[in-house]
Formats: sequence, structure tokens, C-alpha cells
Amino acid sequence: METKIFSDVRSGNNKSIKKSSTVFLQGVIVLIGFVALAIMIRFPLTEGRATNLDLFSIYSDPFILYGYAASIPFFIALYKAFKLLGYIGQNKAFSLNSVKTLKSIKYCAIVLSILIVMTGLYIRIFHNKDDDPAGFLAMCIVTTFVSLVVATAMAVFEKILQNGMDIKSENEQLYEQSK
Repeated sequence: METKIFSDVRSGNNKSIKKSSTVFLQGVIVLIGFVALAIMIRFPLTEGRATNLDLFSIYSDPFILYGYAASIPFFIALYKAFKLLGYIGQNKAFSLNSVKTLKSIKYCAIVLSILIVMTGLYIRIFHNKDDDPAGFLAMCIVTTFVSLVVATAMAVFEKILQNGMDIKSENEQLYEQSK
């Protein structure tokens, strides 16, 4: 007995596969958000300076507060990616909303990379002379690179979607003229 997915693929009806894959990817995005939030809440408690501090002192540290503020573009980008997958699941991938969503993800990635570079420069200039900031600066370089790769990919996808929308519009005009 064949399963529903295989029969859908054979019959050319892959909407259930598309829907399940977009729902799966949306779940992955939600999971990434929860893991990032858990790390942001838990990490300050495990940091070396935090061993002798109370909770208020830990979470009112300016560097921790900057990290929370700098994470806002990351969470906005996750939300926009979730929305984009929703558009794809509704067969609205070639829509103006999808292009706007990709553009906002691109801007979030650019802002995030700028904030990470600012953090790296601050640590490089003002770090304690007894500390070695090489590991933190390496993390800044890697995360900045990842953010810029995401921004570049979003720019490419935005251009592809815009070209697809233009082609779709031209085809619809030709179809209307041929009637």
C-alpha cells in the first residue's frame, strides 16, 4: 500500500508536500528563535564575572543590554522569514509582499552586521589589558560574515522574485491581449 505522499507525487499533486515542508521550515524558525532566546537568558548567568553578582546586576550590565538591543534585528528577521514561508505556503511567492519581506530581511541582516562590527570594535579598543579578546573578535568576524552572506542572498532572491513578478505580469498582459 503506497502512502499519500508518494501517490501525490506520482499524480503531480505536490501541494501537501509543499505545505508540509513550509510548515516544517516554519517550525525550524520558531525553534531557532526559542534556542536563541534561551541562550540570551541563560548565558549572562554563566559568564565568569557573574559568579558573585545578583540577578539585577547581571542583567543591568550595559554590554548585556546592548546584546539584547542588538538582537532585535535578528528576531525581526526570523519573524519575516516565518511570514515569507507563509506566503510560499499560500502560493504567493511571486507577490509584492514577498519582495518586501525579503527586503526587510536584507536590511535586518545589514543592521545586525553593523551592530556586531560596532561590538567588536568596542571590545578591541576598550578591553581589559589582562584579557585576550581574540576569541570574541573571531566570533564577531564569523557572525558578521554570516550576516552579510544572508543579506547578499536576500538581495539575490529579491531580484529573482522581482524578475519573476515582472515576467508574470507580462504574461498576464499578453494573455489578456490575446482574448
